[in-house]
Amino acid sequence: MLVSITELAAQFRNSANHSANNADWVVVDCRFNLQQPAAGQGLYAEGHIPGAVYADLDQDLSGAKTANLGRHPLPEVAELRQLLSGFGIGPDTRVVVYDEGGGAMAARLWWLLRWLGHAQVSLLDGGFAAWCAAGFPVSAGQPPSRHGQFVARPGSMPVVTTSEVAAALGSPQMLLLDLRAHDRYLGRVEPIDPVAGHVPGAMSAPFSANLAPDGHFRPVPELHQHYLALLGDRPASEVVCMCGSGVTACHGIFALELAGWPGAGLYVGSWSEWIRSTERPVARDI
Repeated sequence: MLVSITELAAQFRNSANHSANNADWVVVDCRFNLQQPAAGQGLYAEGHIPGAVYADLDQDLSGAKTANLGRHPLPEVAELRQLLSGFGIGPDTRVVVYDEGGGAMAARLWWLLRWLGHAQVSLLDGGFAAWCAAGFPVSAGQPPSRHGQFVARPGSMPVVTTSEVAAALGSPQMLLLDLRAHDRYLGRVEPIDPVAGHVPGAMSAPFSANLAPDGHFRPVPELHQHYLALLGDRPASEVVCMCGSGVTACHGIFALELAGWPGAGLYVGSWSEWIRSTERPVARDI
């Protein structure tokens, strides 16, 4: 599930064009700033891992927004298939996704690929920051165009709707993990959405707790103990991850699988969809 920067750098030695992308690998840059949506594309243009293509969270990894949906709905399957084929991804391609550091944005594409049935996808541990800190090469050029035949099998990862979350309020059959920062969960701050707080009964589980101070994932035994304290003897099938808009929630699903709990559900709409209706309850602890 995780690829080290040294493992990825080794692809340069095996590649005729001295980039990470070859016939068997595709690398995707997913850097994005939720509060400055154009920043990721700009960073990619300034410099990226050689051969990497760019996927924009708003434009590529999210669908059309409506008044009733969250900020980052799932894209249409046909559009995703076209995007991924244009990246050169076929059934046997190994995909590596990265962002600036800890994977909070890149995990969205990891999850989408897994949801579409593509198992050969990994996160770059430490992301672009670790790549640059190690002195590995950076390129500002566009990679050569490629074309693959991506095969989409949607539904390969569980998705949970707002109505299902609402129906499960107070039920012991669903554990809702909120991956936002703890102060956002408490309702003390809310930098993005118009309402602060959390879904009643949700448990605070900030995605930052999945990471070591250097932005790499914590060792698997540590992650296992961390989630064991939260889940106890619950199976992953009873766990649902949410955040502000279904993006960093994917980081939780990734970390849970890494820690030994594969198959947790994603509440795609998350907090930004929950608060679309004033009839849904909001909890705060300020």
